[in-house]
Amino acid sequence: MEEKRCAVITGGNKGIGFEICRQLALEGVKIILTARNESRGLKAVEKLNASGISDVIFHQLDINDPTSIACLVEFIETRFRKLDILINNAAEIGIVVHENEFRAGGGFIQMIDENVHLLTNVVEEPYELGEQCLNTNYYATKRITEAFIPLLQLSKSPRIVNVTSIYGNLHWFHNEKLKKELEDIENLTEGRIDEIIQWFLRDFKAAKLRENGWPLTSSAYKVSKAALNAYTRLMAKKFQNIRINCVHPGYCATDMTSDTGFLTAEEGAKGPVMVALLPDDGPSGVFFNKTQIGSFSSVDLNKL
Repeated sequence: MEEKRCAVITGGNKGIGFEICRQLALEGVKIILTARNESRGLKAVEKLNASGISDVIFHQLDINDPTSIACLVEFIETRFRKLDILINNAAEIGIVVHENEFRAGGGFIQMIDENVHLLTNVVEEPYELGEQCLNTNYYATKRITEAFIPLLQLSKSPRIVNVTSIYGNLHWFHNEKLKKELEDIENLTEGRIDEIIQWFLRDFKAAKLRENGWPLTSSAYKVSKAALNAYTRLMAKKFQNIRINCVHPGYCATDMTSDTGFLTAEEGAKGPVMVALLPDDGPSGVFFNKTQIGSFSSVDLNKL
């Protein structure tokens, strides 16, 4: 009998992460559901158990805490000896939303740079939250990915799925030189991605986003996901035995979107689950818009 595949899902206690856990479990995958908050994580497992899904366990994980990551890696190594699937779902939005005004304006559909002058009383983008957004969405995701690479290398069919966003598309950037640099995966390096992020943070702090062609709305979130997309492509090139892709789940009604969005969390999980279960000859280093391969640098605004 073939050994069950084992998957770690970050931010698995609610929303899209919870649905990824549920749907992967129904596909016969052993689930390690992780969350920062232990009681919420345990409640999520209880909820899955009550629905008839038993092959799921909880382990605490704060992806911003290297000690917490090391503890999870040690647990997986001791208990399962390998990891087959890593789904990096945990993320932060980096903005403060005034919910009534945000919903009345159409949610994230209004968060385009042409509307920046209209958003003063709708959202706030403090520097501290932007910095934390980049630390979580890029640096912490990178840290946990690299921590699990040795265990993924022991799998017969390893997969890494980075849950990204259409907001990580280079369409939202106005600096053409920078866009070309982030697209040029043959010459881009992780060190250069770090430099670009630090450049953004300096400009963000100095109120020079427009001057240097950065996104003007949800700025830190867009930069964090663009950096994650570029990192995904670099990792796919470096580890050609691992299928490593990023997925935009669609605009889903979850806590992160203040319950705005066109899709349910259940619908949003379909893309990440499909990509986690790609065959061994499936694509790597690509961007999936829901369940279809899309572009890293152009957006069809009718297909958000």
